[in-house]
Amino acid sequence: MHRIVGIILPEEKKTIAYHEAGHAVVSWILKHVDPVVKVSIIPRGKSLGSAWYLPEEKQLRSESAFTEHLSATLGGRAAEQLILGEVSSGALDDLEKVTKEAYMMVAYYGFNKKIGNISFYDSTGQRDMSIQKPYSEETGKLIEEEVRQLVQTAYEKALGILTMHRSSLQKIAELLLNKEIIYKKDLEEVLGSRESGERKSG
Repeated sequence: MHRIVGIILPEEKKTIAYHEAGHAVVSWILKHVDPVVKVSIIPRGKSLGSAWYLPEEKQLRSESAFTEHLSATLGGRAAEQLILGEVSSGALDDLEKVTKEAYMMVAYYGFNKKIGNISFYDSTGQRDMSIQKPYSEETGKLIEEEVRQLVQTAYEKALGILTMHRSSLQKIAELLLNKEIIYKKDLEEVLGSRESGERKSG
């Protein structure tokens, strides 16, 4: 989340708490997303709130891991929509990450059925993209369409998870408003153990 440094109003703090709680809940539920170890609503630099993950040492990422990561990244925006009834400008950084990652899935990694097992990635770095695109205008429109659909599906999945675990989302947001920083053990108390596969509904 980004904004110019200044005083954070109570209503903004509530938005930030639900935004970060949304990331935490969706990430906790989806098994292919790196484990959340810490969540904060204390501003640091340009960031109003943050979630820290423990990255697993993997050289390869499956299509499922990519799509679940999209949902986790959109969890903050989905939480705002679900609880507050509208979204804020705080998701700009999330939207940028999601758009780039979805584009890579469709145009680089061959994860899209309509585009097929084709990659438009240029590892040599010699192609000047401003002069010549490696695909037609028609293919470009199809890529945009598929990226948009991929992001929308991921958002709907995040919204569905948060709707199912709404009370847990509210508890975590309240914890953040009270403590400002919460840790893995706090999330386990609300959501259950992630490692064992045990999940508390709510």
